[in-house]
Amino acid sequence: MMKLSKLCERIDFELLQGSMETEVTDVIYDSRNITEGTLFVCMVGAVTDGHKYIPDAIEKGASVIVLEREEEAEQIPENITVIKVVSARRSLALISAAYFDYPADKLTTIGLTGTKGKTTTTYIIRDVLAQAGKKAGLIGTIAIVYGDEFIPAKNTTPESYEIHKHMAKMVEAGCEYVVMEVSSQGFKLDRTAGLMFDYGVFTNLSPDHIGPTEHADFDEYLLCKSMLFRQCRTGIVNADDKHTEDVLKCHTCDVVTFSAEKEADMMASDIKFLNEEGRLGMAFKTSGLLDCDAEIHIPGYFSVYNALTTMTVCQQLGIPQEAILAGLANVQVKGRVEPIKVSKDFSLIIDYAHNAVSTRSVLETLKEYDPPRLIALFGCGGNRSKVRRYDIGEVAGELADLCIITSDNPRFEKVADINNDIKVGLARSNGNYIEIEDRRDALEYAITHAQRGDMIITLGKGHEDYLEIEGKKYHFSEHEVIAEIVEDIKAGKLEMEDQSLRLI
Repeated sequence: MMKLSKLCERIDFELLQGSMETEVTDVIYDSRNITEGTLFVCMVGAVTDGHKYIPDAIEKGASVIVLEREEEAEQIPENITVIKVVSARRSLALISAAYFDYPADKLTTIGLTGTKGKTTTTYIIRDVLAQAGKKAGLIGTIAIVYGDEFIPAKNTTPESYEIHKHMAKMVEAGCEYVVMEVSSQGFKLDRTAGLMFDYGVFTNLSPDHIGPTEHADFDEYLLCKSMLFRQCRTGIVNADDKHTEDVLKCHTCDVVTFSAEKEADMMASDIKFLNEEGRLGMAFKTSGLLDCDAEIHIPGYFSVYNALTTMTVCQQLGIPQEAILAGLANVQVKGRVEPIKVSKDFSLIIDYAHNAVSTRSVLETLKEYDPPRLIALFGCGGNRSKVRRYDIGEVAGELADLCIITSDNPRFEKVADINNDIKVGLARSNGNYIEIEDRRDALEYAITHAQRGDMIITLGKGHEDYLEIEGKKYHFSEHEVIAEIVEDIKAGKLEMEDQSLRLI
């Protein structure tokens, strides 16, 4: 229970009726969750208007209603307290922070914004902190993580109430830090209102999330990203991105820069691609804030930027150089260009890419290692755009030496019909392919038919552990299936076509 006066101590409001001494049992923004004594915030969104649910709130026994339109108060009985605010969304954020006793103030908060690299880099930072003996929570696209808790995410940046609820649990779990993806929508919809991040990080910017239900145009997208640098104490930014100057316009924070191309506070040079017995990664030297040789075993040039971001953040946090380098060398991010240890004679990588842009990016990344053969195993989701299938097929056919087309969440479509669409794109680029509808069988084929030096990449599933078929999700983890296939080969139940290849 908490008094309304305490909940409202950081918001501007007008008391329309009732008392600020009213006791509140919880803060609710979804009318389905209203119970006796709760405070209900009438949020106005693109799809629905919370004011429509005031009768529900009255019936279910809400003690306080927070609204934006004064005329709506006429239908509310006098025994219910009503306060009027300019922005219900902003008010929800500040009320939620008060309800959970300002948990962000008890953590070192690190917020990352940008178009690409946020998810991977949040995981890398958290892993490096963990390997340095520090407890950190994570809020991001894949999940909210702290202690043994792993809560699948609904949005990249959750609603403000959820942010503060989970931060409070992180404090209870003994976390010192929280690493958080902060999306442009999160800023636009005031999900992070009132939060002052200790560190704000900018990775890069390219057109994305522009459309009727997201951002009106690129300028709005950039403006929302830039808000982080008026909501943090120290900004850590990629000096090589052409939009960095615009993102920093009107910033109110100290600024620390990193770069792989120019003068900056943290610089990378002498960048090399690593391929050590099937283990892929990047090696580079740093100068400036840290002077050392670094390695990260996640393939691709972009991994240098993810590593530089992590090193700069952790240096600012006071983590010793040795701990940063050791953490970086051991880090892996599930389902994001994730090398799987199968053999020293060929490479196997799992990635979440499921559109043409991300497919091109990951395949071009792997081609930089100049493999004798690049094999892409993938399908496409059912009940989605046919154009996406054509485009993925065309890109994969252009860049991979062999495509193995298979199943990936067919939903209410037949796998064969989806694959026929992929073949339209494969024909455009004259791609070489085989078709194996069952994804387990496809993985088995890829591994048992591997040749020396092959790079095999499975696309589309990444961290997911299910296949969605006819409205039902069936457990399917590529990590588990690959491990089972390797064990079957070792047990003699399956046979490698090339008997000279060693399995780990």
